[in-house]
This record gives sequence, structure tokens and C-alpha cells, in this order.
Amino acid sequence: MPAPVPTLPPALSGRCETFASDAGTLCCYCAGPPDSGNRPILLIHSINAAASACEVRPLFDHYRMTRPVYAIDLPGYGGSERSDRFYSPRLMTDAVLAMTERIAALHGGSAIDAIAVSLSSEYLARAAHEHPSLYRAVVLVSATGLNRSRPFYGPPGSMRGKAWLLALLGRAPWSPLLFAGLTRRGVIRFFLAKTWGSKDIDEGLLEYDMITTRQPGAAYAPFHFLSAFLFSADISRIYEQITLPVLLVHGTRGDFVRYPDADRLARIARWDVVVMQTGALPYFEDIAGFAAACDAFVQRRWDSPEAV
Repeated sequence: MPAPVPTLPPALSGRCETFASDAGTLCCYCAGPPDSGNRPILLIHSINAAASACEVRPLFDHYRMTRPVYAIDLPGYGGSERSDRFYSPRLMTDAVLAMTERIAALHGGSAIDAIAVSLSSEYLARAAHEHPSLYRAVVLVSATGLNRSRPFYGPPGSMRGKAWLLALLGRAPWSPLLFAGLTRRGVIRFFLAKTWGSKDIDEGLLEYDMITTRQPGAAYAPFHFLSAFLFSADISRIYEQITLPVLLVHGTRGDFVRYPDADRLARIARWDVVVMQTGALPYFEDIAGFAAACDAFVQRRWDSPEAV
């Protein structure tokens, strides 16, 4: 008999809720002082084979002390719907917008701050481009689509995916064995080490990754990711056209350190760039430094008399 599927524990220590949306049933975590008067913040995890809200745990635990904080499990991940459907940037952006609108409704309709990690930066950027009034400022951590000198100027809404690759990965008889191989402990540890740029990874995140990848439907979204359908082919245009202040934060270690397009965006758009002496998830290694950079960015861009 196959081993029983382990029950998925909460990724974060806050209140866990699910709600229906146009992007399917979504799971989110909520915490923070009820009457702080501070602006709420939304946290959005990255996209990979083992993603979940657990990836933003240090941010969640930090901000819950002073302001309302929310973290979403994107479609296909964590406690959100993992059905067999087409996973695309549009679906992920719709999930971000649904979560944002839910937070705004709970907090008097005010614009929120948001932090997204890696590929999810593309979805937050698209949401902020389409509905700028919903956001005050956005922070993109190790954002994708900026690591080459040639921008992505594909048709609006286009994706970089390959249908033949999705069929090969996700619709073949060997697909379950392939996903099982990709989510072995040693493989997950290998990719976390590449993200950290060090073998000194967060062991708690590794353990949660092992559990979340063994849930029913866990392979659907990752196979779309591996087939590049979750990458936007028009993302450079989206980045350029955001009218809100944007902070890009990235590290100096691991596989996610080169951002040649960031300097161009800093010249033509309202982007600030902060480089930290960390891997691709700086807040795991230096939460105080990361939060200070974000707070200084918001104060400089919005709260100071010189802000435009």
C-alpha cells in the first residue's frame, strides 16, 4: 500500500482562512494588532515545485507585531485550490487582486503595501499596473524578468510557455514519478542551497516543503512552472508602466544575483534598488536590515515632503 499523505499543517502562526474567488478557493493567513491604525501589508510567496506561504514566514512574524499582515497561498500551492486546470500569470494575478480586494474591504478600502518574491513579483507588478489605486507601494524580492539585457516585450498577456513541454512533463505516464523525483529531500535541499547561495538553509522551510509537495494535486502548478507557462512574455512592459513606487531587493549570493535591467528601470520608472549581502531570500538572513530598507523606502517615497 502507498504511504498515507501527510496532513498539511499551517504554514504560519496566524489565523488561517479560505475564501472563494474567481481564481478558485484561496487560502490566506492573517495576524497583527487589531487596532494599530497602520496600513496592512500583503506577502506573496515565490513559485517553484514546493512553494507555499511558509517562504514568507520571517516577514509575517516581523510585521505582525506592528501592523495587519496577510500572506496568501497562490493557486496550486499550500492550502489553496490545487485542481487540474491551466495555471497562468492571469490566474495568479487574479488571485493577488482577489486577496488585495479582500484586505482593502476589511480595512476601510485603503491602499495596501505588498511584498512579492521571485516569479510572483511579475503577478504583483501586473496587479499594481492594472489597479494602481489598490496599492501604496510594492516591494519585489529577487524579481524575475530583470536578469537579462534584452527586455521582454511580447504581446500583452503573452506567456513564455511551451505546450509540448507541458504535455511531456505533466500529461505522460511517467509524470507522477518525475514529480516524486523532483521533490525528493535531497533535490529540494539542493535548490534551496542554490537560492541561499549557501548550504546553511532554513531547515524548517525544507521540512514544510517536504509535506506540501505530498498533497493531492501538488504537481499541477509546478509542471506549468517548469513548462514556463507561469512566466510572462510581456513583463518588461509591465514593469516600465507601473506608476507606483517600486523597491527591488536582491542578494549577492546564489543563482539570483544579476539584474542588468534594474538600472534601466531605476532611470525611467519609480524604482529603487537595494542590494543585500545575502542569498535570494534576504529576510531569512537579515530581517531587521530588510525591514529597515522597506520602511526607509516607503518613508522616502510617500511620507516625506519631497515625495512625488
